[in-house]
Amino acid sequence: MQSSGKSQTDSNSTIHEHVACPACGLLCDDLTVSRNASGILEVSPNTCARSVQFFQRPLVDTSPRIADKSSTLQEAIAKAAEILKKANQPLIAGLGTEVQGMRAVMQLADRTGATLDHMNSYSTLRNTLVVQNSGWMVTTLTEVRNRVDLLLIIGTDIVSYNPRFFERTIWNSETMFDQDTSKREVVYLGGRGLDTSQGISPAGVKPTVLECDIEQLPDVTAALRALIAGKQLQADSVADIPVAELAKLAERLQAAKYSVVTWISSAFDFPYAELTVQNITETVIKLNEKTRASGLPLGGSEGDYSVNQTSTWISGYPVRNSLQRGFPEYDPWQFDAERMLDNGETDALLWISCFQPEKTPPASAAPTIVIGHAAMQFEHEPDVFIPVGTPGLDHAGTMFRIDSSVTLPLAGLRKSALPSLAAVIDAIEAATQLD
Repeated sequence: MQSSGKSQTDSNSTIHEHVACPACGLLCDDLTVSRNASGILEVSPNTCARSVQFFQRPLVDTSPRIADKSSTLQEAIAKAAEILKKANQPLIAGLGTEVQGMRAVMQLADRTGATLDHMNSYSTLRNTLVVQNSGWMVTTLTEVRNRVDLLLIIGTDIVSYNPRFFERTIWNSETMFDQDTSKREVVYLGGRGLDTSQGISPAGVKPTVLECDIEQLPDVTAALRALIAGKQLQADSVADIPVAELAKLAERLQAAKYSVVTWISSAFDFPYAELTVQNITETVIKLNEKTRASGLPLGGSEGDYSVNQTSTWISGYPVRNSLQRGFPEYDPWQFDAERMLDNGETDALLWISCFQPEKTPPASAAPTIVIGHAAMQFEHEPDVFIPVGTPGLDHAGTMFRIDSSVTLPLAGLRKSALPSLAAVIDAIEAATQLD
């Protein structure tokens, strides 16, 4: 059965099997979601707290608003189009959506000359800059599931971002090559007070933990990279980690048949974190001179990977980009939404957030349009608010998994009168063409 939310119906409920969950970048697609006669969704036990929160968030019945007064959808669309038509430098930000929504957004940006920035760009850019500068060698979740024998985790516990990673990818009971996954080795490097319990193997073997402050990872990853390259370090320790322990780790990586080094860029909250990502990826490249190793960036939320993939195949660039001059331009500093808003460089803000009502727009003096989750609450009411359905709940859609090699369909699981983001954006784009 395909991961398409295939449903079975009886007199009291509808059961959807093999449902993909967009609550994090793993897009776990083994869920069973049932809808009872009252319309309440229940999720199968093989899930996580994030997934439960996503699927059981109640449906909110609300209408569009203009200047905090209820309006029809058509009136709100017309007002949003009016604001964008008058703007000389519109900004479309937030961008919490999936592939279909982003395709429509790209059309609107082209029509209005808008700049595009995702709410997670501050962290995804740490990876993007490395790819653009030197490239990297990364793998897929499927290959990790079937081949890894040593997993090195840098600066994170993973489960705070991707709760079912170990269950589905490391301690899985079956592999293509009959590997005994209980013999896999796990090493945590960097960070303090991390939840390392998921790194304990089914056989009870505890992971190796080498702790340091997250801000010291630039030094630690540079030292590990040097040791892998065969350099001698003139120090006894780096960030309170004995060099002898780092040397042992280098030896384990070089002896592994297939090691994977993983990180989550949003955990690297310190200046010039992209250089630490580059230390990691260059270490992987060096390991491949004598053995086999791969990187695995994890994390993902609010559709960030889907948005960047869609933007790249349509315009040639990930966000932060702009179509203000009639053709795509990419500049991660110039087209930073926060910087533009702080400096008053935009005269209209369209904020999009379809997955979580908590992701509201920053305060702005510019006319503001919000298209997003119906349960959104605002400290400052936008000029226009249009509630839309949530992909994977209220309507079908498509998303890219965190490893960027797989797209999965999202199912529409409940009846909702809310339109999709793509439908609303298409309508606004059509309205901007009217005199």
